[in-house]
Amino acid sequence: MDRRMFLAVSSAALGAAALPLPAFAADGAPLLAPWTGPYGGVPPFDKVKVADFAPALDAAMAQELAEVEAIANRREPATFENTIAALERAGAALDRVVMAYGVWGGTLSTPEMRAVEAEMEPKLAAHGDRILQNAALFQRIEQVYEARESAGLTPEQQRLTWKRWNAFVRAGARLDPAAKARVAVINGELAQAFTTFSQNLLADETDYVLYLKTEAELRGLPEDVRSAAATAAADRDRPGEYAILNTRSSMDPFLTYSDRRDLREKVWRTYYSRGDNGDAHDNNGVIQKILKLRAERAALLGYPTHAHWRLEAAMAKTPDAAMELMMRVWPAAVARVHEEVAEMQAIADAEKAGIKIEPWDYRYYAEKVRAARYDLDMNEVKAYLQLDKLVDGMFWAAGEVYGMSFAPVTNVPVAHPDVRVWEVKRGGGHLGLFYFDPYARTGKRSGAWMNAYRSQRKLDGPITPIVSNNSNFVKGAPGQPVLISWDDATTLFHEFGHAIHGLLSNVTYPSLSGTSVPRDYVEFPSQVNEAWLPTQPVLSRFALHYQTGEPMPQALVDKIAAASTFRQGFDVTEYLSSALIDMKLHLAGDADIDPDAFEREELEKLGMPRELPMRHRTPQFGHIFASDGYSAGYYSYLWAEVLSQDAAEAFKESPGGMYDADVARRMVDHILSVGDTVDQAEAYRAFRGRDPDVGAYLRDKGFPVT
Repeated sequence: MDRRMFLAVSSAALGAAALPLPAFAADGAPLLAPWTGPYGGVPPFDKVKVADFAPALDAAMAQELAEVEAIANRREPATFENTIAALERAGAALDRVVMAYGVWGGTLSTPEMRAVEAEMEPKLAAHGDRILQNAALFQRIEQVYEARESAGLTPEQQRLTWKRWNAFVRAGARLDPAAKARVAVINGELAQAFTTFSQNLLADETDYVLYLKTEAELRGLPEDVRSAAATAAADRDRPGEYAILNTRSSMDPFLTYSDRRDLREKVWRTYYSRGDNGDAHDNNGVIQKILKLRAERAALLGYPTHAHWRLEAAMAKTPDAAMELMMRVWPAAVARVHEEVAEMQAIADAEKAGIKIEPWDYRYYAEKVRAARYDLDMNEVKAYLQLDKLVDGMFWAAGEVYGMSFAPVTNVPVAHPDVRVWEVKRGGGHLGLFYFDPYARTGKRSGAWMNAYRSQRKLDGPITPIVSNNSNFVKGAPGQPVLISWDDATTLFHEFGHAIHGLLSNVTYPSLSGTSVPRDYVEFPSQVNEAWLPTQPVLSRFALHYQTGEPMPQALVDKIAAASTFRQGFDVTEYLSSALIDMKLHLAGDADIDPDAFEREELEKLGMPRELPMRHRTPQFGHIFASDGYSAGYYSYLWAEVLSQDAAEAFKESPGGMYDADVARRMVDHILSVGDTVDQAEAYRAFRGRDPDVGAYLRDKGFPVT
């Protein structure tokens, strides 16, 4: 469970005074203690032991409950300072433990760690409910809320008061005791189900590996893909072989370049059947349980469906608004897929391949179309995309646009030797720390994401942020640069956009800090940051050939630009089908749902092209079944991309283009620095001067603007 998202119980100032820890806390003391060291204190990753997590979590939860009880039972009238601000200071020890617990669970998972998660997730859920259902505490919060406009509070304090009050109401603070008790039981069962889902998915990603041994099996694979596969095999004690892992970062290049159609089909089927193999790790039963529990909880809380409950606090506000946007884009995306498939089929026919395009052919033949239409070989592009150079490039762009600088540091502990750390400065002063964990490994969940190890705040501060980016690039041979695809480079810049959002935060209270904004807004700053990758200054300085060191030729840059709308049918339809199924699942209420059948039948109703799958098939859809995080909210990426493309046009239309200082200043002042201190629609209008226009998104994809 994401403590910050669900509880709205803040990270506190990490060095703030707190109640004494319970006596049994000594077992997890390194995790519980305030952080020490440079930069206002840093996470003690070098002192983490899996055996310490359970006792440390127990102790920290007990401490936070004592702090909350002290706030709830105060005799003097409730004020912002003695209630809302006091809650912002509560739970500092638990925040420290939960941070490390999340890092180990997501990037260093072992059987021992998974056992801890199975034990502690229900406890954490119950802990959250004990706070959110504390009647005396809610009474004080409501008193402050009702007086918020007459008590002389600042706009930020009023916003925080509303956010806390709303979180408690949405969690059931006004329910009768029996309903509250049932909501708590549901949350505990959901926490356990989320853990089971995640562990099942991780097992299928870890246990299924395709080992290649002969040149015939490697036919078509570029040298960097072979090298990465050889390293992956050696890491698994299979030297001399080549391992294709059951992760997107390994699957995608194999399906793009392998000439072996039989092996492409095998890799495709293995990847898209994760969590759906009818074995001990099958997720269909878990999904059924999660959907039923969510529907029951929504009904108890007074909402028609889980989707209505989730979107009430989002920028979209209603499922209808989200569905309307998705269905505006869907027909154009599907139509483009049919065009793309026709082009691919024509090439296959010309080659006398004797095949009909299937899902495991899409990436492979799309590359042939790209080469034929644009004279563009993405493997040629990849030779210029060295991971380390692109990291330098994203730092440089952040410096040019936002005045940030990055200097590597080695005086802080890290969770794994692969992790690198930079001190971030702005205007000559310390801004925060950035941690980067780039490589795939056993026990690390797939995908790419940003974490806030510590949120920025001025309360009891200033306290500077510590953020991380996590990726799953396949490590190459020792001494060889890691080459990544254009799509992976885009993802690199995307996740760094989240990091920038966290680092440039400038608010008082941690619950409003950085990325603590609605799901359909949080992806906006990250998606707009993708727009700096294809700019000429970044490519000319940092897209350097891994052998010659020469910058990417302008002719190749021009080809990339000309092909920018290529394969958008696949990309948008792959994503949007997942978002639509997510929403439909959660609008179905308490219907009895067979996940596989529901997915198949609803996609057929939508007219889903048979030549590609959802980006995340239901049994592997961690965004919506590994937590409540993106449930009924996967549409958020589309909603946010409408904002980001419109914002990118604000840069492009300005005299300085993507590096225009005035637009960048407005971006910092109204978007990146304000966190959740203002309504997001108001913040966007302050930046852009108007509401967002979907036309920018449609133009970016090359779709008709109607």
